[in-house]
Amino acid sequence: MDIPDLHPWDVTYKEAVEIQERLRDRVILKGLGKRINYIAGLDVSYAKGADTVWAGAVVFDFPGLAKTEERWSRKRVSFPYIPGLLSFREIPALLNVLRKLKVEPDLILCDGQGIAHPRGLGLASHLGVILNKPTLGCAKTKLVGEFNPVGERRGDYVYLAYQNKIIGAVVRTRPGVKPVFVSPGYGVLLSECIKFVLETCPVYRIPEPIRQAHILVNKVRS
Repeated sequence: MDIPDLHPWDVTYKEAVEIQERLRDRVILKGLGKRINYIAGLDVSYAKGADTVWAGAVVFDFPGLAKTEERWSRKRVSFPYIPGLLSFREIPALLNVLRKLKVEPDLILCDGQGIAHPRGLGLASHLGVILNKPTLGCAKTKLVGEFNPVGERRGDYVYLAYQNKIIGAVVRTRPGVKPVFVSPGYGVLLSECIKFVLETCPVYRIPEPIRQAHILVNKVRS
C-alpha cells in the first residue's frame, strides 16, 4: 500500500491540534460507489508502563467474512496518551502494519472515532485522509456528543449529535449488550457505516475484523 507522508508525528500538543484542524477540511464523506470485497480491522495494544505498542491488521473477505490475511508490528512511541490526540500515538504503528499487507482492503474499520471528535478528526478520519481510502470508526465509548436512549433490539440505533450536527450513531449490535459508537472516518456515509458494522457483527458486540485484530495484538504482546 502506497502511503504518503502528510506531516511529522514527533510534534508538540499544540502542533498536533493545529495538524488536526488543518486536516479536518480534507475529510470527504460520500457514498462508497463501489463493491466492497475486502474489509480490514485495526487495533493497537499497549505495554503497561512502557513506550511500546503492538499494532495489528486483519483482512476479511466480504460479505463472507473469511479471514484472508493478518499482520502485526511493534513500535516505540514518544507521543503521550492524550484523549482526542490518540491518532498521533497509534497511527505511525498502524501505517507500518498497513504497508505489510498483500491484500489491499476496500474499507478499513478502526477501533476509535471518525468525525465523532472535538475537532472532527478522530483516528479513523485522520487515517482515511492519509490513505485516501474509506474508513469508519467503531468505538466502545463516547468521546463527544449527546444521544437519546437506544432500543434493545439488534440493529436499533440513534444518532449522535455534537454542536447541532449529526456526527455518528449509537448502534445496538447485540440484544442486551452495550451499544457501540459508530462514525464515518473518510469516504463513506454514516448510513453505510451502520450497515457495515452490523454486517460484520454476526455474533459479538464488536465487528469481527476489529475483534480479531484485538485478539492478534494482545497475543503478540503477550
